[in-house]
Amino acid sequence: MSVPAGWYNDPQDPALVRYWDGGHWTAHIQPSQPLAAQPPHIPQMSAQPQQHLQKMQNEKRGRAGSVPKVGFFGAKKTAETALADVERLQRILDERGLLEFDQIEASRDELRRIAEKERQEWAAESQRLQGQLQHLRAELAQAEGQLVSSRASAALQEIGVFDFEHPAEHSAHLAARLDALRAQYKEMARAKQAIHAATNFTFNNSTKQGEKFVNQMSTIMLRAYNAEAENCVKTVKAGNLATATSRLTKAKEQIERQGTMINLRIDEQYHHLRLQEMVLAAEHLQALAAEKEMERARREDLREQKKAEAELAAARQKLAKERAMHQATLDALIANGDLEGAERMRSKIAEDELALADVERRAANIRAGYVYVISNIGAFGENMVKIGMTRRLEPMDRVNELGDASVPFRFDVHALFYSDDAVATEAMLHRTFGEQRVNKVNLRREFFRVTPHEVLEVLKEHHVELVEFTELPAAEEFRLSSPEAEAMPV
Repeated sequence: MSVPAGWYNDPQDPALVRYWDGGHWTAHIQPSQPLAAQPPHIPQMSAQPQQHLQKMQNEKRGRAGSVPKVGFFGAKKTAETALADVERLQRILDERGLLEFDQIEASRDELRRIAEKERQEWAAESQRLQGQLQHLRAELAQAEGQLVSSRASAALQEIGVFDFEHPAEHSAHLAARLDALRAQYKEMARAKQAIHAATNFTFNNSTKQGEKFVNQMSTIMLRAYNAEAENCVKTVKAGNLATATSRLTKAKEQIERQGTMINLRIDEQYHHLRLQEMVLAAEHLQALAAEKEMERARREDLREQKKAEAELAAARQKLAKERAMHQATLDALIANGDLEGAERMRSKIAEDELALADVERRAANIRAGYVYVISNIGAFGENMVKIGMTRRLEPMDRVNELGDASVPFRFDVHALFYSDDAVATEAMLHRTFGEQRVNKVNLRREFFRVTPHEVLEVLKEHHVELVEFTELPAAEEFRLSSPEAEAMPV
């Protein structure tokens, strides 16, 4: 087998060959292959490599000092070990071959890249597993919290405390108060403070059985009370809060009478909280009712305003048409030389212009209108009036609409007068008689428990110009429908 180029027999050890890079001996050595004969193409070691090798040996002797002597048996053992190393190295070379230095470095870099890539993959996988672990821990904590909540809810449901739908839950102003209220009475129920009973009761001469009996009776009675409280909340309306409150209070008293033997009683604070729960429901329902009523009143005002605008537009068109006709007549009279007729026509045209100007002024001034004070003793009794305003050109049209089929009799008019600021006059009367207002929730219901004379005195006090005011209502339909009128001979 031939020796690769650049490799020469080591002068110090015939069993090895050393690499000559053209200028220096390197540290690369390998076992020498057995050769039958030296190939003619391998050059003989020149004097320069030999001198260099001699120099290296001298430097080695200078660093190491004198070479220790080796005995015969020690030398034999060292040679055998070296031979074994040579054979092992030879087997490795046979299996893997001889690599160049740059190939070894490239392989090392590749191995480093593979190792770094695997490290990053393992780090990413570790991070993913850590995230899964954290997620599972969070789910476990949530499940444990739900379990605790479920157990607490089950304990409350055993005594009749349920999370039912409450009317105030959807209220922006009452929802927070409701949550706080519910939290309070639930905490009292969990702490066994909602109901009280005797603590030294015995049953069959047994204190333990007596305690068990008291606990069972307390649970049953508290469950009955809570069921009644929930039913009262669900059935309460905007106007029957007092009835619902009385109903729950009576239920409390009946339960306490049934538990007299064990001194059973519902805690007053707990009862107060359940009553407040009903109050919140009633407040929300009242607010909804008032909102609906205001919406109806707003739609009614819009209809009234559209009617007024339509009447003003019709009056404007009518007056403009009459003025045009009168102007045409005036032109004809002037053309015929009828000066007296022309003068009368000019007066009519002036009246038309005044009326048209009044319509335009009222259309531009949305606060102008008629204030009315009316009553209906057949429908609402005496000493009750309705005070309102209208922008209609014919204000009696509005009064007649109020006395339609929704009431049994027509309204009687006590005062009906025009004002450039009817809105302010109406508001003044409403403020003055605010304490006598019949409906204090829906302010659009403009009925007051006062007499027409009291209204007249207030109008005089505020120097409101009145053309006519009638204190005594005619009430013709009502009087003719009374039993005394039916008994009168025809």
